[in-house]
Amino acid sequence: MEKNKILIVCEAFGGGVFTYVSQLCNDMADDFNVYLAYTLRPQTPENYKDFLDPRVHLIQTKNLTVRGLSNIFNDIKCILELREIEKRIEPDIIHLHSSVAGGMGRLAFKGKNNAVIYTPHGYAHILMGSGRKSFMYKVMEIILGRLSNAITLTCCESEDSVAKTFCKRTAYIETGVNLTDLSVSLDSIVPVKNEKFTIFTLGRICVQKQPRVFNAIAKLVPEARFIWIGNGELEDELTAPNIEVTGWKPRKEALAMAKGADAFILCSLGEAIAMSLIENMFMKKLILVSNTMGNRSVIKDSVNGYICTTADEYAKRIKSAMKHFPSELPEKAYQDVLTIYNTEVMKLKYIKFYKALVEP
Repeated sequence: MEKNKILIVCEAFGGGVFTYVSQLCNDMADDFNVYLAYTLRPQTPENYKDFLDPRVHLIQTKNLTVRGLSNIFNDIKCILELREIEKRIEPDIIHLHSSVAGGMGRLAFKGKNNAVIYTPHGYAHILMGSGRKSFMYKVMEIILGRLSNAITLTCCESEDSVAKTFCKRTAYIETGVNLTDLSVSLDSIVPVKNEKFTIFTLGRICVQKQPRVFNAIAKLVPEARFIWIGNGELEDELTAPNIEVTGWKPRKEALAMAKGADAFILCSLGEAIAMSLIENMFMKKLILVSNTMGNRSVIKDSVNGYICTTADEYAKRIKSAMKHFPSELPEKAYQDVLTIYNTEVMKLKYIKFYKALVEP
C-alpha cells in the first residue's frame, strides 16, 4: 500500500524549530512519504542533512524568506513557488511551521485536495512584546485565521487557548525531547562545579527572554550566582555584578554548565514549549518560569516547579530553595518528561493525528 505524502514547510529552519522539524520528519518517515521544503538561515547547522533521515525528500526553496509578508513582489513569487511544489508532489497533508511559513503557506494552499496544518511555535506577536511589527503579526493571524481553512496545531494547551481566539479548528500535541540522545549526551559530561548556589538560563538576550527581569532577580539575590548562556542585542541590560554572560557555548559545554547548576529560570514573555525547559526538567533542576503561554502548560506551581510573576517572587523562591532545596519538585518534573514531554510520546500522537486527517 502506497504511503500518504506529507509536505512540511519551514522557513525558520534553525534553533529549536530546526530540532523540532527535523525530529518530526525522521519520526514520520516509517509511516509516510515525507517532503521538507525549507530555507537556510544563519542558525541552520552546516551539516543539517546529517540530522535528517535519508528517506526525507529535501526541497530548498528560493523565495520563502524571513522577509515574507513584507515585500509584495517576493510574496507573489513565494506563493507561486509553493503552489508549484504542491502541484508537483500532490501531498495529502501540508504542515506549515512558524509565522512566515504559516502566513505564506495559508495564502498559497487552499486545502481543496489536502489537509493544511499550521504550527506557530509560539505566536510572534506575543514573543516580540509590544510594537508595530508585533501588531502587524497579530493582524495577520486574525485575517488568516478567518480566511484559511487550515488547522492550527500548537505545542501545548495554553498556546491552543491563544489559537482559539484566531480560528475555529485547533488542536495541540506537546513538544518532546529525544530522551535517548539527551541521556547519551549527559552520561559523558562532567558537571561544572559551583561554590555558590547557581541559577542559569539559556537563549538569545532579546525582548522575548526579558533580561531586565533576570537582572532584577539577580540583584535581589546577591549571594547566588547567575549565568546566562548566550548573547544578544540586550546584553547591556544584564548589569548585576553576580551575573555572568558566557556567550554561546558548544552543546557539551552548555550541558556541563547546566548539569552543575542548581536551578533553571525562564522568565520569557511567552514560549511554545522551550526545549531548554524540558531538558532541564529531565536533568532534575529546580525550575522557575514566568506565568505565560507555554510555560504554564508545563510547570504547575509548587508541583513540578515554580511559576512567578514578579522579580520579588523569583527571589523569594530562590532564597527559600537555598535554605531547603525542594527536591520533590525536580523529581516530579523529571517524571513528567518521561511520560509526556518526549519524542516517543510525541511521535505516536502525531501519527494518530495525521492518519485521522487522511483515513476515512
